[in-house]
Amino acid sequence: MPEIRRNPLSDTWVIIATERSKRPSDFADTGEKHKKESKTCPFCLGNEHLTPPEITALRKNRAKPNSQGWTVRVVPNKFAALQQNGSPDARKKEMYDIMKGVGAHEVVIESPDHNKELYEHDEEHIFNVLKIWRSRYQELGKNSIIKYTQLFRNYGSAAGASLTHPHSQIISTPLIPKNIMEELEGFERFHKEKGKCILCDMVPFEAEEKVRVVTENEEFLSFCPFAARFPFETWIVPKKHEKQFSEITDQGLSHLADILKRTLKMLAEKVNDPPYNLILRSAPYSVNENEIYHWHIQILPRLTKVAGFEWGTGYYINPTPPEDAASYLRE
Repeated sequence: MPEIRRNPLSDTWVIIATERSKRPSDFADTGEKHKKESKTCPFCLGNEHLTPPEITALRKNRAKPNSQGWTVRVVPNKFAALQQNGSPDARKKEMYDIMKGVGAHEVVIESPDHNKELYEHDEEHIFNVLKIWRSRYQELGKNSIIKYTQLFRNYGSAAGASLTHPHSQIISTPLIPKNIMEELEGFERFHKEKGKCILCDMVPFEAEEKVRVVTENEEFLSFCPFAARFPFETWIVPKKHEKQFSEITDQGLSHLADILKRTLKMLAEKVNDPPYNLILRSAPYSVNENEIYHWHIQILPRLTKVAGFEWGTGYYINPTPPEDAASYLRE
């Protein structure tokens, strides 16, 4: 019998369609394998001149900016969704609200190696990538125009990646996105009812139940959420309460590098290297002390199509129960 499950964080519903349950072997092998370096890939070593001037980078032996010798590099997106200069200048035109597209759009080139995915690097390198993520969150938050920063990875063409070289992106906006506002409301609703943070309550519950747990370490839990929207959707949640990703310590980054590597490796090895979107959820910069939020990472494999029913209702149909997904990943 199918189940309709509620996500208490966003107050949305998901249909777990057990009647058409799918195993990992049922999904097409749509990952980006057999990559080859390209002389025209702007992210490859030696092609630094093909990107805008870098914002920051981790380099060896004091190599000069915009030259070889880097291990992680951050550049403005050449085709930026938002521009960094200017002010929003919000205004109205009859019933419509308009503002200038100011903010930031950056690319984190995670390695000089075109053919090595993030999880294939050692933990020290992943730690350095995460350290860059944190520093950009901190730096972008200093701009009073910026209200929210969204970091994401698109892996595979089905997930929206236009370049195969491993990279992540950061977009900072002058508005707080609607779905973040809805999550904030979910955190506050639960806190008002139970007197605690919903993820601080969810993590020990999931750890004790174990049926949806993928893996864990001292500081993080990786699990398939109860109301998963997609097959093998996985969340990585800090066990300690932190509102913003920018607050994480170096020790926390080290544990995050460990669990992120293991989670992405499990997905690649057990589910035919699926395309996915990785989304880092963090509190808005303007969050008040009274507001409750708990940052976390959502990994959304793109194994099913979002079609008319989903667009029409906002409900997702997931053919793989999260309990089965977590079990497959653990085996």
